[in-house]
Amino acid sequence: MTCTVAAFYKFVALPDFESRQPALAETLNAAGVKGTVLLASEGVNGTIAGTEDAIDTALAALRALPGCETLEAKFAEADEMPFLRLKVRLKREIVSMGVPGTDPNALVGTYVAPEAWNALISDPDTVLIDTRNDYEVAIGTFEGAIDPNTKTFREFPDWFRDFRAKLEAEGRKPKVAMFCTGGIRCEKATSFVKSEGIEDVFHLQGGILKYLETVPESDTKWQGECFVFDERVSVRHDLTPGSYDMCHACKRPLSEADMQHAAYEPGVACPHCITEMSDDQRARFAERQKQIDLARARGQQHMGPEARRSEEA
Repeated sequence: MTCTVAAFYKFVALPDFESRQPALAETLNAAGVKGTVLLASEGVNGTIAGTEDAIDTALAALRALPGCETLEAKFAEADEMPFLRLKVRLKREIVSMGVPGTDPNALVGTYVAPEAWNALISDPDTVLIDTRNDYEVAIGTFEGAIDPNTKTFREFPDWFRDFRAKLEAEGRKPKVAMFCTGGIRCEKATSFVKSEGIEDVFHLQGGILKYLETVPESDTKWQGECFVFDERVSVRHDLTPGSYDMCHACKRPLSEADMQHAAYEPGVACPHCITEMSDDQRARFAERQKQIDLARARGQQHMGPEARRSEEA
């Protein structure tokens, strides 16, 4: 039985977000959805799954939050329920950057529609920055984009401050354009960059996925595949599932060559993380994979870590 997966976010001032958690959790639980919803004073972010009716009910409850009437969601289909439970969590940020005072509700860059993106990034006066993590950039990015080589979004501020110093040393004041998968990280990044004194700051509205949905492949400036935070792992330009699988130890995308590598052991390690994992970790992962395989053989769902992540990291 397939289910609908909905990913969403919205930056909106929610000063009373803590008091809204119980009722929202009760409504979503009653609807039968599972997944994770993050609430913070700066807004809401999450990925949930359920029947089409359950998702409709859940989105209606989310859109009933103050200022969330226009909350949009991106949808995908899953062959089975990808989450084990529902979690409605209270957070300091709905996407973790770790710079106090960065608030897209107060200061944000200029939204650029997918149809206008090519013209902006083709301008020689534009510096194009990929705000995603290194493992995402490795399998696809926009033509001419700078890769900060960050492992988490929290590393972006320090990287940008160093990058800005280099621009200033060169006497350059370019336009800065940024993008991410669904829009949440680049939107927050523009708030930070503008607070650092950069004036001409832009970001791709709806992220890469909206661009791929909107811009014909014949006109694309996208190269490779796009990492996504669901069981597809990656998508091609037409948004069909791509050619990558996922390492369930480190969550990085795996190519066919990666899965043929001697270091690859499903659920335990891959060429990217084999040197990062301790013997104890690999032993735990091996036991977890054993239990997952046994549960699948019995037709059950194993209560282990969920495969999906949200665009929060």
